[in-house]
Amino acid sequence: MNYKISTEPGARMRIDKWLWAARFFKTRSLAADTVEKGRVRIGGAAVKPAKEVRVGDLVEVEIEGIVWQVRVLGVCDVRGPASVAQTLYEETPDSQARRAVEAERRKTFREPAATLQGRPTKRDRRVIDKFSGGD
Repeated sequence: MNYKISTEPGARMRIDKWLWAARFFKTRSLAADTVEKGRVRIGGAAVKPAKEVRVGDLVEVEIEGIVWQVRVLGVCDVRGPASVAQTLYEETPDSQARRAVEAERRKTFREPAATLQGRPTKRDRRVIDKFSGGD
């Protein structure tokens, strides 16, 4: 399939559609929800899903506590394979360094609640009550 990628300076597209096409999100509705929550910024300003992103814009996307800072290199109307999606943006070196530090931090400092699943057992409840001073 032929994917038409526009890299000319005047090319533009809705931010939610671009995030979906660039494979930051699995669905367009997930991208729109993230934009609505204020986790996407263009040029430092929070935007709405209908905001158009242009080639050359600096976009910041927060996904699960990790901030991606990318420069838009192109826009594509359809979602293609990962090899095509990677040509739509370029991550800044500062962003790459911050993501590497965050990945290392997450590897060494695990979230204590991450291993818990479901409700506490009777034994867990007794331990919780003992530490919280409950009877």
